[in-house]
Amino acid sequence: MLLRLLRAHLAPYKRSIALLVALQLLQTCATLYLPTLNAAIIDNGVVKGDSGYILEFGAIMIAVSVVQVICNIGAVYFGARTASALGRDVRAAVFGRVQSFSAREVGHFGAPSLITRTTNDVQQVQTLVLMTFTLMVSAPIMCVGGVVMALGQDVPLSAVLLAVVPVLGICVTLIIRKMRPLYRLMQARLDTVNRVLREQITGNRVIRAFVRDDYEKERFRGANTELTEVSVSTGRLMALMFPTVMTVVNLSSLAVVWFGAHRIDSGGMEIGALTAFLAYLMQIVMSLMMATFMFMMVPRAEVCAERIEEVLDTRSSVVPPANPVRELRRSGHLEMWGAEFRFPGAEQPVLREVTLVAHPGETTAVIGSTGSGKSTLLGLVPRLFDATDGQVLVDGVDVREVDPALLARTVSLVPQKPYLFSGTVATNLRYGNPDATDEELWHALEVAQAKEFVEALEGGLDAPVAQGGTNVSGGQRQRLAIARTLVRRPEIYLFDDSFSALDYATDAALRGALSRETSEATVVIVAQRVSTIRDADRIVVLDAGRVVGSGRHHELMASNEIYREIVLSQLTEAEAA
Repeated sequence: MLLRLLRAHLAPYKRSIALLVALQLLQTCATLYLPTLNAAIIDNGVVKGDSGYILEFGAIMIAVSVVQVICNIGAVYFGARTASALGRDVRAAVFGRVQSFSAREVGHFGAPSLITRTTNDVQQVQTLVLMTFTLMVSAPIMCVGGVVMALGQDVPLSAVLLAVVPVLGICVTLIIRKMRPLYRLMQARLDTVNRVLREQITGNRVIRAFVRDDYEKERFRGANTELTEVSVSTGRLMALMFPTVMTVVNLSSLAVVWFGAHRIDSGGMEIGALTAFLAYLMQIVMSLMMATFMFMMVPRAEVCAERIEEVLDTRSSVVPPANPVRELRRSGHLEMWGAEFRFPGAEQPVLREVTLVAHPGETTAVIGSTGSGKSTLLGLVPRLFDATDGQVLVDGVDVREVDPALLARTVSLVPQKPYLFSGTVATNLRYGNPDATDEELWHALEVAQAKEFVEALEGGLDAPVAQGGTNVSGGQRQRLAIARTLVRRPEIYLFDDSFSALDYATDAALRGALSRETSEATVVIVAQRVSTIRDADRIVVLDAGRVVGSGRHHELMASNEIYREIVLSQLTEAEAA
């Protein structure tokens, strides 16, 4: 998965990578050449007392060092730039794919996991690529070149390398095999901590209201402890890696000095050659240590790449049409014929055989008990998810064949839990219509019964709005969400229990103003409050996902027992009449 992800997203940067590899090759060759120059100075300059030789080769060493530094700086620059570009592209790809998901796919992954995959997982892959470009590219060149140069200094002494390299390889492999499953578990535990923390921050008021602070602290402590335990286990293996490598390095250095001293004593080797051999041994071992450091990062990056690819490989159940309809009559005629929706693997569908017709200039209400499928029914129209059977038509065209941008302009949904974005009142109202004037915004606020409280805010339309609209009340959020939809002026308005946080007086005033504003549009209202929908032109009663009644209020009171029970649970017989 990791290689597949890198191949796909590093392809546009082949030139930068080629230049980076060339710079790393040049700087590694310069690094490998320095010990040979040093050995020549010792053997031919210092030992013989030739100052001219020392100065001449010293100048060459300085020039080689300058080349090494310049190439290293260039390699790090291009490596960091390419790795950052990769992180940007992968984050954009994940974000773009998540944006195409329907509510079904978002629910499958969960918001905390998607956030972790877009941020932490991408960061792990980006870090691995950065370290690969700055360390790993030069490591194999350094290792092979060091062995060749060491053989050039003294062949018999090079036998030490035959023992060092395999031992290091075995040690590193055994440790990494134990680390990989721990990294997978660590990412899953990180998702859990993210989810618990997000729930506690979002549900802070509920926690305080039920005095569940201690319980939530204990729940977070449990998730945090589980993540800590896995992190500690991984840390122990990482801590074991470096002492193991350093032990092998020190023992090999000791062996080189021991056998090298005997070689010098017998006249088979010069002092400068032993110095150079020790330098090459350290370069070989350092390259292996760099590779070891990379191998420690690879298991976690592999797990993160698998999680990223899982998102990128997931196709939305809401597929854009191959040949979209780009023009509608724009009358706002809405029809459902035998519509059904079933979640994957569910025994029973949420909606079944739903038939509904909503005409322009009329208000159609949908009512039913909790869990009867009211919100799901509205979600089929703007394609938050697609019907698994039957048809949903807008102006006579199946919504699955309409261009998504055109459908978004035609249909506007005010959700059950309205969400406001961080910014100002104006930026939130212009979310659906960026070209709306201030006069249009104030008109929409007036219709939504929000003008008075917005005028009271410091700054008016420029008053700040916190993320999620947490600095305004629930009723104010609902009214701002309704105003945002009015600014857009679609042909079909869908209100999913969007008046539940309003008092009766505000509810009545808003519905009166709304009926005048949407007199030529199609309005579909889902509500639990009978007073909100009793004056609708048509009321559709849902029960267990089926339409069990349709008509006006007085007709259903006389003929539909389920509707009558809902009404009488809120109103007296006299009020209902």
